[in-house]
Amino acid sequence: MSIPQSGGGLIESYDDLLGFFAKGEKPKADWRIGTEHEKFGFLLDGNKPLPYEGPASVRAMLEGMQRFGWQGVFEGEHIIGLTNDGASVSLEPGGQFELSGAPLENLHQTCDEVHTHLAQVKEVAEEIGAGFLGLGSSPKWSLAETPIMPKGRYKIMREYMAKKGSLGRDMMFRTATIQVNLDFSSEADMVKKMRLGVALQPIATALFANSPFLNGKPTGYVSYRARVWTDTDPDRTGMLPFVFEEGFGYEAWTEYALDVPMYFVYRDGKYIDVTGLSFRDFMKGELGPLKGEKPTLSDWADHLTTIFPEARVKQFIEMRGADGGPWDKICGLPAFWVGLLYHEPSMDAAWELAKNWSLEEREALRREVATQGLAAKIGGRSAQEIAREIVDLSWQGLVARDRKDKSTDETGYLLPLRAIVESGKTPADTLLDRFANEWGGSIEPIFQERAFF
Repeated sequence: MSIPQSGGGLIESYDDLLGFFAKGEKPKADWRIGTEHEKFGFLLDGNKPLPYEGPASVRAMLEGMQRFGWQGVFEGEHIIGLTNDGASVSLEPGGQFELSGAPLENLHQTCDEVHTHLAQVKEVAEEIGAGFLGLGSSPKWSLAETPIMPKGRYKIMREYMAKKGSLGRDMMFRTATIQVNLDFSSEADMVKKMRLGVALQPIATALFANSPFLNGKPTGYVSYRARVWTDTDPDRTGMLPFVFEEGFGYEAWTEYALDVPMYFVYRDGKYIDVTGLSFRDFMKGELGPLKGEKPTLSDWADHLTTIFPEARVKQFIEMRGADGGPWDKICGLPAFWVGLLYHEPSMDAAWELAKNWSLEEREALRREVATQGLAAKIGGRSAQEIAREIVDLSWQGLVARDRKDKSTDETGYLLPLRAIVESGKTPADTLLDRFANEWGGSIEPIFQERAFF
């Protein structure tokens, strides 16, 4: 999750809220790719979760990585993140270590960035006796065993989550994801990308399903992470039916965000609990502990980071449906979406596949891929069939982009997804097979099989 946003002045009118999104518009030549991935840290001695404090800890990781030019981000006396040249490292509530990559021009740069980051993490981790897992859910640690990071926003969120869905704390502490942030050229372009992104998010979930375990046992899901999101907080999650309605645009998104209950306001280095109140209240000067105070654009940007649908709009669009995974999947997720959304013929052809799905069908697919993966169906077709066509369209989009590293274009990053589509087996299916057979029902081998190094 994000570090505090900054740089926004006082909101003078409703138009400032709309203008925030419009400022994200970029000509196609300036479109970039921002890839994020989270991973679970663990102690090599006993496969326990990496604590925040101590010689082998999250703090030691953050301090050790400053040798590579990263600058610390602090909350009080606690280091809670790093920044460097447009990229950042931040902490999820349970210590999940997240790289939010810089906005880059092509997928080769994205993969180089991931490789460099993981090499840095490896160097520090080996010194302190830690490892890192690429999975969508923590494989064996209970909530009680999972450390809590010293970030004020997480204390507020943790307490509020207990009042909403039953799995909100699982979301915070025991899941991890890969995401990609992509640009749009206009309001109309944003609308097209959001509609396709939301509609196809369950297909991405199926392709990247990689979270079949919890508490050391199979859960009955190939993506337990996807299951968690169906019972986290209905006010701020889901498939967003209004995105598909006539007239969707910046104003509709603003109206939605204004009514999503807030978590906090950040002031003078501290998080102020305003849970249950809305940004609409804030605009009126009626925000409880800040009564009479008007919001800034930084407050608006902070609030937008607390909205968690399957895809979301900020000054770019975030694709949020994929489980955390190994190196090739971190590169594969942006490849999947860039090929579709940065090549208009591929985007239009993909929309032809999805445009007639009903609200009920989209929601059913979202739920079914969590258990059935590529065997889930919509409109009489399996997710595997649809994924095959979508990956092919993405491939065509990457060929058309023609972004080469020496003689190699970007399509190679889709090869792992093509293999999944052809086999019909998600990464989770492979893990479940190994758990039942060669691992003999023990979860411990996963700390070697799914470790980054």
